[in-house]
Amino acid sequence: MRIIYSTTFEQETIVITRPRLLLIDDEPQLAAFVANAGRMCGFDPTTTDRDDDFRARFIEHRPEMVALDLGMPGMDGVELLRFLSDHDFGGPVLIISGFDRRVLESAFRLGEALGLKMVGPIEKPARLDTLEAIFKQQLPSPAP
Repeated sequence: MRIIYSTTFEQETIVITRPRLLLIDDEPQLAAFVANAGRMCGFDPTTTDRDDDFRARFIEHRPEMVALDLGMPGMDGVELLRFLSDHDFGGPVLIISGFDRRVLESAFRLGEALGLKMVGPIEKPARLDTLEAIFKQQLPSPAP
């Protein structure tokens, strides 16, 4: 869902939209933490913990940025990287995971090989200052 702020000032309407952030993680507290960090940095976050829901939301409302966990019960984060590549996703993809650093770096390189714009990766537990720095760097430039 894209948040639209609309205000009327001297009969002129100004509409401000926030870029969408789609986040998949099976840890509700971490998902909420990451979503709040994204929101504080200017994104409109949507979270899910299910592979099929992630795919449906991606297709229905294509996000400007994606954040994903690699290891979740019943799904493979690498398959989501392939899904994003198959759908020609050009926005940044942030991996946040509790896997060993070498696994994260391998997934990061795979994402790059698939043509994705990879950022991070971040090891769990994620730090707020690290998330804020990445989110602020990845905010789309405002339209002229």
